[in-house]
Amino acid sequence: MARSARPVLSSLGPVALDRAGAEPLHRQLYRALRQAVLDGRLRPGERLPPSRALATEWVLSRNTVVTAYDTLLAEGYVTGRVGAGTFVATSLPDAAPGGSAGRDEARRGVGLSARGRALAEAPSITRDRVGRPFALGTPDLGAFPFALWAQLLGRCWRQGGRVLATEPDPLGHVPLRTEIAAYLRAVRAVRCEPEQVVIVSGAQQGLALMAQLLLDSGDEAWVEEPGWPGNRAALLGAGARLVPVPVDGEGIDVAAGMARGADARLALVTPSHQFPLGVTMSLARRLRLLDWAAARDAWIVEDDYDSEFRYAGPPLAALQGLDGAGRVIYVGSFSKVMFPALRLGYVVVPPDLVEPVRAARRHFDGGTSVVPQAALHRFLADGHFASHLRAMRSLYAVKRTAILASLANAFAGFATAEPGEAGMHVLLRLPPDCPDQLLAERAARIGLTTPPLSTYYRTDGGSAGNGLLLGFAAHDPAALDRAVRDLARLATG
Repeated sequence: MARSARPVLSSLGPVALDRAGAEPLHRQLYRALRQAVLDGRLRPGERLPPSRALATEWVLSRNTVVTAYDTLLAEGYVTGRVGAGTFVATSLPDAAPGGSAGRDEARRGVGLSARGRALAEAPSITRDRVGRPFALGTPDLGAFPFALWAQLLGRCWRQGGRVLATEPDPLGHVPLRTEIAAYLRAVRAVRCEPEQVVIVSGAQQGLALMAQLLLDSGDEAWVEEPGWPGNRAALLGAGARLVPVPVDGEGIDVAAGMARGADARLALVTPSHQFPLGVTMSLARRLRLLDWAAARDAWIVEDDYDSEFRYAGPPLAALQGLDGAGRVIYVGSFSKVMFPALRLGYVVVPPDLVEPVRAARRHFDGGTSVVPQAALHRFLADGHFASHLRAMRSLYAVKRTAILASLANAFAGFATAEPGEAGMHVLLRLPPDCPDQLLAERAARIGLTTPPLSTYYRTDGGSAGNGLLLGFAAHDPAALDRAVRDLARLATG
């Protein structure tokens, strides 16, 4: 099909951009252009307006337009080359029935429940899947013993294939639950027996399962402000009314939570390494939170997502270990220690929740795939997990030191890095005249993934919410240093 050389400003029709809304303008523009492609208003082979022309027409910055075009290009809706322009792709990724157009209708609420609409409209953080510098939550996959893992999978099939092929225990593979309970008692001071451990397909499923079991529609739930959007989505899926509770240097502000939602049924917290600020909840706050839960007959869900990587002394005792009233539910995952695609996590529930959880798993999904559980059991029982964890702690400590030195050198007098005591990212605080979302958009165009701190707030974080989260685990110190210098040139140039 011959390509049209005519720009198509007029064929796009009116586009309503909410300039005061929470969603960045480049995402709104991207969705409008994508819908025009799917609706046929922008036809295959047709040329999109030059970024400068579109920016002028719709009173946008050129950076906003370029970022929207780059997203369309990455997803296959457009093609382009330097000097020729940007054209609608002749083969679209979601042209078939049930593709993106159908999903867009669903996002507008057609046929959805109130909970479905809340989930569809909830802010989300797009995960980087190509290993670009500073991507969050990405371990060093080159350091994982995949050959050993393959051997363990094969051995499990050879030695127990018939047993593994039968219907699984809804709570998980018993030998793995036994190993996890022993590990948590020894390393995290969690008080539990194997019967209390539930294997789930990732921590996110565990959070959603607990929310469904413990919350009725309209119940209030505390969430950290700022906090991880996925945690909030799990509560929204259960129909909860979220109560954002500010986090300071001691962790979640329990007094503020009681003032804003004293009758909340649940508090979802990250006490060992708060995400995204990196602070550790003080003992005084932990005790006050436990007192609140006991007095109000409320639940505390402790998301312990990456406390294994602690660089100042041994891992801290879990909040659950201080709980004498059986109000804390402990959630963990193996994805960050091993590899993201493993999709195995665990939930430690109080004894009186074991049977309700078992019934819920039977109804919802029947349990988690057994074969990777069996391999993980051997990985733990044979000592491979402990040795891998020790190696990763040492490796990440070196990378953390390297990125902090690079940031101190490249951003001296301009921005300040806050390392935190644990985890796989550092927080770079930016001055007010360097908006984090704008800098993140510019960084994306040179191949850097730098999630803005402001996007993790439900409310306006103000100057305290202006910064970038920089993951360091997946890249070597030399690559991190180059990326830091590239980022500094964008920020200060």
